[in-house]
Amino acid sequence: MFLDRMTRRHFLTDGGVGLGAIALGGLLASDGVRGAAASLTGMVPRAGHHPPRARSVIFLFMAGGPSQLDLFCDKPKLRDLHGQPPPASYLEGKRFAFLKGTEQLLASPRPFHRYGQCGQELSDLLPHHRGIVDDVCWLHGLTTDVFNHGPAKLFVNTGSPQPGRPSMGSWVTYGLGSESQDLPGFVVLQSGPRGPRAGGTLWSSGFLPTTFQGVPFRQGQEPILNLIPPAGMTPPRQRDFIDAVGDLNRHRQEVVGDPEIATRIAAYEMALRMQASAPELMDIRDEPQHVLDAYGTEPGKPSFAGNCLLARRLVERGVRFVQLYHTNWDHHGGPTENLETHLPQVCRDVDQASAALVHDLKQRGLLNETLVIWGGEFGRTPMGEIRETTGRDHHIDGYSMWLAGGGTKPGFVYGRTDELGLTVVEQQRHVHDLQATVLHLLGLNHLRLTFRFQGRDFRLTDVAGNVIDDILA
Repeated sequence: MFLDRMTRRHFLTDGGVGLGAIALGGLLASDGVRGAAASLTGMVPRAGHHPPRARSVIFLFMAGGPSQLDLFCDKPKLRDLHGQPPPASYLEGKRFAFLKGTEQLLASPRPFHRYGQCGQELSDLLPHHRGIVDDVCWLHGLTTDVFNHGPAKLFVNTGSPQPGRPSMGSWVTYGLGSESQDLPGFVVLQSGPRGPRAGGTLWSSGFLPTTFQGVPFRQGQEPILNLIPPAGMTPPRQRDFIDAVGDLNRHRQEVVGDPEIATRIAAYEMALRMQASAPELMDIRDEPQHVLDAYGTEPGKPSFAGNCLLARRLVERGVRFVQLYHTNWDHHGGPTENLETHLPQVCRDVDQASAALVHDLKQRGLLNETLVIWGGEFGRTPMGEIRETTGRDHHIDGYSMWLAGGGTKPGFVYGRTDELGLTVVEQQRHVHDLQATVLHLLGLNHLRLTFRFQGRDFRLTDVAGNVIDDILA
């Protein structure tokens, strides 16, 4: 039974398939306790280490690295020095993915203005963001360790640049479970011209039980492949099949003690419930027209805007962690990745819907308990690349993200880079600090949320990370 490997948490999480757990689930259901049915899936809601500020997370991941210098951070000095080589003293200790050392400083051609009481700078590329500047906590002093896309995306999502670690959504659902009885606790939505680099490793559960991995949803009536039963499979026959397979799996689990068998049992039961819940969730035709117009989406047309609306519907239904990936923000310069044409295009894809999501959550009273995160794996350099069209390289030493709701300070600007945008000069914070803060807002202590694997305790923040107390409301 591998009892020497079982912890109390394993027992409470994976032992939910026994007769005692079934009886307890029935008693809880009779008492009206929400999530009793989920006790058989490993996703029963659980208390964290301290009272939470947020109940759920929506992570709007801008895959490729948005240019903070063309969106959020005006640099007049950069305009003064446009076309000149950067001062050597500014480049000391810097690492870049493609720059060769002969590139020149590149000022943004976009007009900037300050908005809201907080005075946040925005370029003309994000007009709808002007309406949420005082609802958002702006982080302009973030740094990361990795300057290539796949490893950098992994680093933000798992705390490691190597695949195999659990993603943030997996850690969160492992620690807290989910309040949804008929949807996964961790859902992934994708939009843009292609999938994000590193693919499914970004939402993998790693060495955690696979119950906690992210579940990608597709647009349309079949959001999950093979969810709809084949022709001729009636509901009673399907129920008999699942019961029979469940009995066989439970017998096998009693013999070998493999927690992944419990995951498989839970997956069958969840799939059965999602046959009704998932299509209903994905059908946004019941939304009022003014809501569809606010997001800029149309039923039946997949888009980032549609995914933002789905994210709101998911957290309304108790889903713990929703992650949206939108590509492509990798504007190096080239026929399909330049600042002149393609940056404005991708900004139009996300600007209206991102702002509408914040407004919608606020109007429905959900923003206080939902943490919204917007940003990518790194930023872009103040130097342009030498290519056929205008672009910037990856920059890890000072970039921007924003947070809204979930216990963060609204209308708060935190962190600043130097006059060229190369180095953080005020309130520098690291990706591990961001991860620690997200867990803290959900009621989890990042030092205590651990899983023992291969002889050591692992955590999302590896061996670093501090909560950014300054941005907490």
